[in-house]
Amino acid sequence: VWAICSERTRALSYAALAMNQLFSLWRLLAGGRAGVRQDSPRPQSNTAALAFVREAAMREQPLYEVQDVFEGDRFPNVVVTLSGAVLLVYGADTVRVRRSGDSGANWSTAVEVARGIHGGGVTVDEMTGHILIFVEDEHPPAALRIFRSTDDGLSWAPMPTRVLPNAEGHVLAMHMNEKGLTLHGQHEGRLLRAARWYAEGDYESAMPRHYTAAVYSDDRGKTWHASEPFPVKGTGEAALVQLSNGSIVYNSRRHWGDAKQRVWGDGSGEMTKRRWVALSSDGGETWGGAAWELDLPDGPQGSDFGLFGGLARLDADADVLLFSNCDHAGRKRRNGAVWLSVDGGNRWPHKRVVTIGDFGYSSLAAGRAGTPSEGWVYMFFEASRSTREIKVGDGYFQAGCRGRIARFNMAWLAEGLEL
Repeated sequence: VWAICSERTRALSYAALAMNQLFSLWRLLAGGRAGVRQDSPRPQSNTAALAFVREAAMREQPLYEVQDVFEGDRFPNVVVTLSGAVLLVYGADTVRVRRSGDSGANWSTAVEVARGIHGGGVTVDEMTGHILIFVEDEHPPAALRIFRSTDDGLSWAPMPTRVLPNAEGHVLAMHMNEKGLTLHGQHEGRLLRAARWYAEGDYESAMPRHYTAAVYSDDRGKTWHASEPFPVKGTGEAALVQLSNGSIVYNSRRHWGDAKQRVWGDGSGEMTKRRWVALSSDGGETWGGAAWELDLPDGPQGSDFGLFGGLARLDADADVLLFSNCDHAGRKRRNGAVWLSVDGGNRWPHKRVVTIGDFGYSSLAAGRAGTPSEGWVYMFFEASRSTREIKVGDGYFQAGCRGRIARFNMAWLAEGLEL
């Protein structure tokens, strides 16, 4: 009886999936895009972005390489300083940094910043050149410390800081998010990074109450204000990017509850294993237009737990965006890929696999014009598991991962793409 019921349930599930796919296709053909708002302020024209990518691909020879840079740890961020130095920040119980001053060809020995778990959101303050690293004493909820480098990532020292509660009285945690931003335009110089409310903790029972959000600072990182929550509960581990028109794209992993489904105005519903996005036009204080990004997977599509991904905007006048995650139909986190958008994230039609094999959390950064890093894209990611056990929660240990850095140029990324 169990077998018969299981087969019947599986058949009904396939039928429901097929109906959902047909429903999504109908929405697309009818002029809308399933789960994506049509009043998006993101740029619709891709002429300048296409021209940038084509020009870069034509003037360069394709370049690509991968190096192992850490053993047995977790939680990557990669940033490029104002001088063009590349910093890799990694650590589940001890946060460490490796630095390259020659565009990623060679790396310094690892420098220990602090004991604790990496909070992500490493931020290059483009007004001062300082770099901020966020360290929490243990997996959140936990005390936060910020460490600042005033010498381009060579040394680190603690700085005084405070994180103010939001309107609900919640003090947001930092772990674990993609690198932070320095905003330009109306909120010139504001520091902004993703953050998260963990409720009672990182437990399955609490995940329906988790939500992602952001924190911002207008005093160079001394005081952090909380944004309004992301409009969907069950989200967390996110990435931000600012577009040329000043708006900010919020791209989030989904974990639980409401984040795994979308209910339409007519009462129909669909499940998703894709990323959630929202937009801000007020410097990251509020978020609107929450929707699925159907082009972008949230982790292996045979699983239902999502995966931390990287997001970057190239150093160009056009809105050329890159996103990284695993590209695998099964249950395991494997095969890291990069998706390319040439219209500010409205569509992500171009993809290239960067690495085959184990692939966990990943972070993206683009080189800066006029520095040794110009023209390079950096993807820092968790590769194969190691034998070293690391503590990532209250009494919770897991195997660390080899930290690996891939660097490539647009000519390599664009190979074989129909642009």
